[in-house]
This record gives sequence, structure tokens and C-alpha cells, in this order.
Amino acid sequence: MHLLSHISAEDPLGRRYARRMWGLALGIFAFAFAQVIYAQLNGLPQLRRDGLDWGYDVVFYAMAAVLYGRGDRAERAGAIVLGLVMAVAGFDTLLDLYLKIRQPRPIEPMALGFSALTAGASGFLFVGLLLPFRESRNPLIEATWLSARNSLISSVAYSSVTLFARLATSRAVEYALDIFAAALAFQAAYIILRDALWQREKT
Repeated sequence: MHLLSHISAEDPLGRRYARRMWGLALGIFAFAFAQVIYAQLNGLPQLRRDGLDWGYDVVFYAMAAVLYGRGDRAERAGAIVLGLVMAVAGFDTLLDLYLKIRQPRPIEPMALGFSALTAGASGFLFVGLLLPFRESRNPLIEATWLSARNSLISSVAYSSVTLFARLATSRAVEYALDIFAAALAFQAAYIILRDALWQREKT
């Protein structure tokens, strides 16, 4: 396969990892594109926002697929970029929270249910696909594993209570979940950057 030609045939686990990263990136992009178009055509701003948020996952997995197997320097650089993307995602979550508090959005029950269902399913899918690589000390693999872990934790939390929280009179639970998701993103960014920079200093 051309996309994997830079990965040695003596690294079958790495080739499987890169293949899964490409599959995730392309699959998420197609799903998110369809969701954003549907939301735009039907006037569903929250669903459109949720669709655009998938962009972080597309960047994550596509970059991992491109850089894996291209040498320690490229993989460390990629991990650093992914760590920064996680930090940006955390700040973006807090910005979205601020905007929701400042100007509450209309409730979209069907859109919220759809988002909760797809987020929960995707969290388990991402972790399941990356589970065989969770012990790797490669900074690039570690970055994608932490991203998948965060997707699972936050999506399960959101799927469990967000729909009911957003339909409730008080939105305190919804806001707390956003803070929790941002904290997860910052924690993952710290671990990714720490390990990638520490490995660079060792070499």
C-alpha cells in the first residue's frame, strides 16, 4: 500500500497502526462532513458545532498516519504538534463554554441525542482500535492513545448526562462537563509534550 511504503515491512505492528490511523482520519472526516452539511441545511447550529469539533480528531489521526515511521525526530515533532492541538482543543472548549454562558443556545433535542450517541460509540471505537498499542513508548502513538482515552472518558460522561442536563432548567451540569473535557485535554497535552520533549533531551 503506497501510504505505508515508508514503514519497514519488519514493523508489522507499526504498519497496522498507520493503517488504522488512516482509516480513522478518513472515516471521521467523511462522517463529520456529512454531519456539518446536514446541520447547515437544516439550521441546527449545535449539531454543526459538534460536527466541526471532529476536526481535531481528523488532524490527530491523519498526522499520526503521515509521520509514523519517518524517524525519531519527525515522530517527536509530530507528538509535540499533537500536544499543542490538544491544548488548543482545551482552550476551544473553554471558549465555547464562555459563549454558551454569555448567550445560551436554543435546545435541539434530536441533535443532542444524536451527538451523545455518536460520541459514545466513537469513544469505544477509538480506544478499541488503539488498545493494542497502548504500551508503546513512541511519543506519536502515546499522543493518539491519550486522545482516544480522552474521547472515551468525555464521550461516556456526555452521553450519560448531557442530554438531560441540557434539557434541564439549570445548565450547571453541562457547564461542569465542558470544564471536565477541557481539563482532560490540558492533562493529555501536558503528558504528550512532557514525554516528547523529555525524549528529545535524552537524545
